[in-house]
Amino acid sequence: MVEIIQRDGTWTFDGETLRLVPGNDKGVGLLRRTLGELAVPLEALAGVSFGQGKKSGRLRLRLRDGADPLLQATGGRLADASDPYQLTVEPDRYGVAEYFVDEVRHALLLEQVPPGAVGSYLLPGPPVPLSVSAGDGTASFDGEHVRLEWNWKTEDAKSAAGPRALALTDIAAVEWHPAVGLENGYLRFTLKNSPATKAPPKYDPYSVELWGFKKDPLMALIAAAVQARLAHPGAPGDALTSAQQPLSAPSPESVPVPAPARPAAGGSDHDALLRRLRELGELHRSGILTDEEFTMAKQAVLKSM
Repeated sequence: MVEIIQRDGTWTFDGETLRLVPGNDKGVGLLRRTLGELAVPLEALAGVSFGQGKKSGRLRLRLRDGADPLLQATGGRLADASDPYQLTVEPDRYGVAEYFVDEVRHALLLEQVPPGAVGSYLLPGPPVPLSVSAGDGTASFDGEHVRLEWNWKTEDAKSAAGPRALALTDIAAVEWHPAVGLENGYLRFTLKNSPATKAPPKYDPYSVELWGFKKDPLMALIAAAVQARLAHPGAPGDALTSAQQPLSAPSPESVPVPAPARPAAGGSDHDALLRRLRELGELHRSGILTDEEFTMAKQAVLKSM
């Protein structure tokens, strides 16, 4: 096990899971403190890096696309103080940080963790129920319904209709965006079978407008909790759930292999073959395919490419 303890937080790696615990330093953002300890499985990682600075260094984890609903909902817009996957390192611990990076990278190579996108979330998202007040309203989520309530700062045109109750089954997408410069941020919900609105958040009854205050990042927790329960954007339409996976290992002949790519397809067949390779890798890692079966199926796909 390798561990690095800083005022900014403590990171521990046991070979399978990284445990990220925020510190009590004043530079630790409210979102990180509210999230608390995170357990990040090794297979969720795309990489790790460490950079030295004049006064301090910074450890960074890079997660695979689609692994974390928080990153999916915020689109990489979290500030450094709110980003749970960054750790400020003091100069006298640079050697420990470099050793930490080496150990994680070694584990990634040993376990052959692919750096590409995933088709399902590997982190659960924030626990519910959640309720956050910021900007012009309060957003609450109990796992099945989102409720939006307005305060005295809300525009009359928006508050006139009263609170909004949104069933999770009616939500198509959720997005959190911080305030940047003179542009206000928002927590926005898009509903199924409804056209995307072009109304500013201050007038949109399905958005909470954010003005750049302290609690704005906490609205990202609402977004992440909802995102974790929506259909994963990277999941193929015909993907099997865990309950539908075959109980016995299929033979190499029974593994469907896409037809060879055709130049006129504009790259779509090539992308399908790449997806198939990822699916075969997941079947192999889960034990459904043996080493020999995986090798034969992979070779068949590579020949088609």
